[in-house]
Amino acid sequence: MSDEVNTAMLKDDIYKAVNGEWLKDAKIPADHSSTGGFMDLVDGIEKTLRADFKALANGEMQPANDEMTEFKKFYQLVFDFKQREQLGAEPLKPVLKRIEALESYQDLDEQLSDWMLSGLPLPFNFDIDADMKNAKVNALFSGAPSLILPDKTYYEPDNQAAKQLMPIYTQMVRTLLEKVGYSADEAEAMVEEAKHYDAQIAPNVKSAEESADMVKNYNPEKFTDFVKATNQLDLKRALTELIGKTPDQVIDTEPNYFAFLSDLLDDNNFTLMKSWMIVKTVVSYSNLLSEELRVLGGTYSRAISGQKEPASQDRAAYYLATGTFSQVVGDYYGKKYFGEQAKQDVHDMVVKMINVYKQRLTNNDWLGEATRKKAIVKLNSLKILVGYPDRIDPLYKQFKVKVAADGGTLVNNVQAFDRIAIQDQFSKWNQPVDREKWEMSADTVNAYYHPFKNIIVFPAAILQAPFYGLDQSSSENFGGIGAVIAHEISHAFDNNGSQFDEFGNMNNWWSKEDHEHFDQLAQNMIKEFDGLPFAGGKVNGKLTVSENIADAGGLSCAEEAAKAEADCDLHQFFINWARIWRNKSTQQREQLLLSIDVHAPSELRATVQVKNLADFYITFDVTAGDGMYLAPKDRVNIW
Repeated sequence: MSDEVNTAMLKDDIYKAVNGEWLKDAKIPADHSSTGGFMDLVDGIEKTLRADFKALANGEMQPANDEMTEFKKFYQLVFDFKQREQLGAEPLKPVLKRIEALESYQDLDEQLSDWMLSGLPLPFNFDIDADMKNAKVNALFSGAPSLILPDKTYYEPDNQAAKQLMPIYTQMVRTLLEKVGYSADEAEAMVEEAKHYDAQIAPNVKSAEESADMVKNYNPEKFTDFVKATNQLDLKRALTELIGKTPDQVIDTEPNYFAFLSDLLDDNNFTLMKSWMIVKTVVSYSNLLSEELRVLGGTYSRAISGQKEPASQDRAAYYLATGTFSQVVGDYYGKKYFGEQAKQDVHDMVVKMINVYKQRLTNNDWLGEATRKKAIVKLNSLKILVGYPDRIDPLYKQFKVKVAADGGTLVNNVQAFDRIAIQDQFSKWNQPVDREKWEMSADTVNAYYHPFKNIIVFPAAILQAPFYGLDQSSSENFGGIGAVIAHEISHAFDNNGSQFDEFGNMNNWWSKEDHEHFDQLAQNMIKEFDGLPFAGGKVNGKLTVSENIADAGGLSCAEEAAKAEADCDLHQFFINWARIWRNKSTQQREQLLLSIDVHAPSELRATVQVKNLADFYITFDVTAGDGMYLAPKDRVNIW
């Protein structure tokens, strides 16, 4: 595919100028919902690792450690398609019987802690994470269950996507239920009951936009008060059994939902809840069963994303195996395919970006002196993780695969792993937070900033062209991975990150005047994106504001770093920025992301942010009347 840049178009649309030839030729594979910069890297890594793991499974390659030995066994089990066909839905029957046996809330209550450990559906969930006000210690969080439709906003009466999606979901679940042994009448009744239950949940949970405001997710409540949310289930006993001690508080991320919980868990809803549990279980386990059930169980998700065909049996098996042993796979990938030279080079780039930020904060003309100093303290405390972790998460030492000869199936192995992981999570309550723990594996094409830990993480997989390459120019690298690095640093100072201090504690370290000024700048960013037309819909500026602030700060700081290099070429810098966002997606996927994704569409990330930078206009001689021109008064500059 061509990488030719249409220089005549640069003034009117840099995204199409850089990616136009590629967009013309690019085809979305039938088993994908998108293709482009990120997805090309994902596909390349998949191709590499599938070849390696085929050799591992065949005995042509030896496992490097005990965790890889267990991964090899699981990989062989996942690819034993003959066994999966022979077993059909049988491995799922004991799980369904357990739900079917419930005759009252009391029956559920008597096994509630074990039910949670088993990962079975419940109309609430609990998690352990860093306490947002005391980020050195892990706390208990409560949350709401996921909905059938992608977001609360889909339940509004005029939502056209919902009118298309719900019939597809209904038909898929009916057929699945019949395939696993229920009669047609039972299947029809259960799916309607599950939908009725889901419809009661939807109005009481947060939308993606509401959840994006991190500070509003922090609602600490005395444990003794919180457990009064329902008298049908003894939450105090169950959580005490799981944690080993009665906690003093719960951080409630969904207070409106838990205020509604007692109404949801009334006697009239018990049968609906059971049907909801069965439906969720059958759908979630379908990918572990026969090929027919796997393909059928993915019908709805493919409809949501616009994916025309299911992934091949081999491809689905690869992702199931590597997803289950993600950090083990990441360790293998990082050590084999990511060199020390690149690791050091990227680490040096991160340090350069931090220094740019320090300089900008020092020279900032709208922050008060005390706030500026505190911001620099936060930068100095920022922990940098590049490539892959120093060690595999100890959790994986507990994963012991039960092979087929000993009665092992995908279902009972995954159940065992889930149980270990859930128990491990609850064991971390009130324990020190591990700032070294990675929440992405090294083979993941992404990066992140964690506000509770004040860390930035760059997995090895994203550290390759077009984002980064030892053979790319410094300007290209700064326009690619440099901007991504600075983007993650910017998250420490976006509308969410700015609420957390150098330790990751939610702490108002800004003066009132500084916050008011920042809030106005954030409003300007919301305004810049809000309502922009895309894929038949409009961008939600409030939903995407954090990522847009990070993009703006990241691009601006990366440009400054590029300019400090002897071989600076801002043409290359801006062109590679536009290149990394190249993307072609199905309309369904684009519309879905407009509703739920905190990132703006890729094309707009490429085009809108450069309009805020004075050097862009100089570099490409953009003037009033050109498509890429934005009047100076409308340009948004925060960091």
